Amino acid sequence: MCRISDTSGELTGSDNMNERRRTSRFTLIVAAEVAELPRGSKLHTRCTDLSATGCYLDTLHPLALGKSIRVKLVHCNEWFEATAKVVFVSPGLGMGIEFDGDLPESQRAILDGWFKEAEKLV
Repeated sequence: MCRISDTSGELTGSDNMNERRRTSRFTLIVAAEVAELPRGSKLHTRCTDLSATGCYLDTLHPLALGKSIRVKLVHCNEWFEATAKVVFVSPGLGMGIEFDGDLPESQRAILDGWFKEAEKLV
């Protein structure tokens, strides 16, 4: 079964992370594939929180702050894919990423569908 829950903008990560979320964040635990750009080295991990502007990826080996990546998320047989940058690192725990610029409409529609599903559960 596919489940998501709204964390209503709740902060996650380190106590040093004191910025306010620009968009609501949803608890969403899905498989994620990260490709480091431009080399293409791949990392398989999981997404634990997702918003319209980025997500948090659990990994023992987070990439360096500022690193450009391509991320693929899968939820309920739908794939979401975007380029992003690492904006927060928790050594040995994971990394926060921010999606680059405007997402293509097809990818935005996938996220919107996942968020609508989450709103039904609240």
